[in-house]
Amino acid sequence: MEPHGREEPRGPVLHIVVVGFHHKKGCQVEFSYPPLIPEEGHDSSSLPEEWKYLPFLALPDGAHNYQEDTIYFHLPPRSGDRKCVYGVSCYRQIEAKALKVRQADITRETVQKSVCVLSRLPLYGLLQAKLQLITHAYFEEKDFSQISILKELYEHMNGSLGGTALEGSQVYLGLSPRDLILQFRHKVLILFKLILLEKKVLFYVSPVKRLVGALMTVLSLFPGMIEHGLADSSHYRPKRSVSEDVGLFEGVAGSEEYVSVSVSDAFGSAGAESRGEPRGQEETPQPPDGDNHRLKPPSRTSPESSESDWETLDTSVLEEGAAKEEEDRETAELLETFDPELPGLPITVQPQSNTGQTVLIPGLISGLEEDQYGLPLAIFTKGYLCLPYMALQQHHLLSDVAVRGFVTGATNILFRQQRHLSDAIVDVEEARIQIQDPELRKLLSLTTADLRFADYLVKHVTDNREDVFLDGTGWEGGDEWIRAQFSLYLHSLLSTTLQQDNEKMLADFGSPFIAAWKISHNYRVWHSNKHPAMSEVTPGHPFQGQYSVADVKLRFSHSVQNSERGKKIGNAVITTSRSVVQTGKAVGQSVGGALTNARSAMSSWFSTLAQPAVVPAAAVPEQQAGKQ
Repeated sequence: MEPHGREEPRGPVLHIVVVGFHHKKGCQVEFSYPPLIPEEGHDSSSLPEEWKYLPFLALPDGAHNYQEDTIYFHLPPRSGDRKCVYGVSCYRQIEAKALKVRQADITRETVQKSVCVLSRLPLYGLLQAKLQLITHAYFEEKDFSQISILKELYEHMNGSLGGTALEGSQVYLGLSPRDLILQFRHKVLILFKLILLEKKVLFYVSPVKRLVGALMTVLSLFPGMIEHGLADSSHYRPKRSVSEDVGLFEGVAGSEEYVSVSVSDAFGSAGAESRGEPRGQEETPQPPDGDNHRLKPPSRTSPESSESDWETLDTSVLEEGAAKEEEDRETAELLETFDPELPGLPITVQPQSNTGQTVLIPGLISGLEEDQYGLPLAIFTKGYLCLPYMALQQHHLLSDVAVRGFVTGATNILFRQQRHLSDAIVDVEEARIQIQDPELRKLLSLTTADLRFADYLVKHVTDNREDVFLDGTGWEGGDEWIRAQFSLYLHSLLSTTLQQDNEKMLADFGSPFIAAWKISHNYRVWHSNKHPAMSEVTPGHPFQGQYSVADVKLRFSHSVQNSERGKKIGNAVITTSRSVVQTGKAVGQSVGGALTNARSAMSSWFSTLAQPAVVPAAAVPEQQAGKQ
């Protein structure tokens, strides 16, 4: 019966849901079409176990502080499904006295509700545009029992949206890299590298609309990520189920078809012979990239130690049985020792497109739809979550041992205060990235070539900002142009890692960063496949070249703007400058007053000296008297 209810939608939209705030029960589902649980009916507040956080995601924390808001959120797949469910919610509040029909359970002065769409496709901005109009009309009725408009919305969306909706630029509707660069400037590239390293990244700001806008805009800089890279980004279990089954992804249909890369293997050893050693022992083998000693996780497993951990998903932490450890050992050995010539191994040879259109082929390891370059990268897979908005009820996921990392957004101050649970906290309001671990800060330090690239973006965006009629509509400095630049950057980075004797070229991207990225899950999956189209990409940094005086100025400017010491020096210079200006004004006023007085005295003196020309007139009577 229940599977039949999930097969009912003919299009990308699964459900239209209304969530309200009850003065006694809190956030709850008031209406769903089709019903979330078919046998319960449209007006049932019952929820599937996998979607128990839906009311708290659709109606966010602190919503009463705003008249309206927009929320993007991800839900885990229900049993029998495999892909993420994408949610878009429009929140409104209205005064209770304005309602035409006031139900008995409305006891507060204001009524808070959200209308949300649950979709199979990540069409955030497009769904939001349609949903805002319907939400406005729904509230204008001033009678929330009128649900016919919601049913019409469901039919309209499924009739107008299809699989081809992901092929155009409408998937990026509402996501503006221009605004992101104008706000974060050079730091956008730091965010880009931070996600490549699969770190724990927390975005923080209010309201939710600004939060999810900034987070999803950063992800839109990764080629193909929003269209095809988030399918496995929400594979988690509610809190009650985590302790029962730590094998989080074993119950997902089709997961056995993919090769699982053990994170403990990636970060704790370079060869299969060291994988059987305890975590606390010193491991002598080092990868050819070097710097692996910086990335070795500590032996402690408490949440406090996760501040500098590279990954939290570890076989020893999960305390799995010997059979599970043996399975992980075998799959990791398969990935490290695979031979392209051996038959039956997971190789994805992706042909080049001769028609100019993107050819997508399912990757046998990542499970994502990939193009001929192997993109999108398999970042949000195998326990690395993407949750554009995280409710307070999901806080446990930050310290869940089955979650190896995350890119998430929050508006509750409690998330920001517990810094030890995140590697980086992105304050969207202040455009500041807080990283506690000094080693991670070194890895993310931008090279001279990186600074040239970031400065190139900033200049083109700011230069094209002057014309109010063409702002954001031109090619250079526009949203699509910015995404094209980051696509070139990532393609060049991947191509450079495939070259022999490429130390000098890799240094332009940052050798420590490259060493850390090469042992990440997404790079290991990408490198295990063959991508013939990469031979067409020119290796090397797009902005490589000899140093100049301009680079020194750029480096100094970036250091002053971003380092703590630089900020202190900059503030001191500003304070000193203000003091000098104020002192100069005071001195100028006193000196100016003295000069004015002196000028008046001199004028009086000169006028006195000029007066003897009048003296003969005074002597006239004497001369006349002498003549007489």
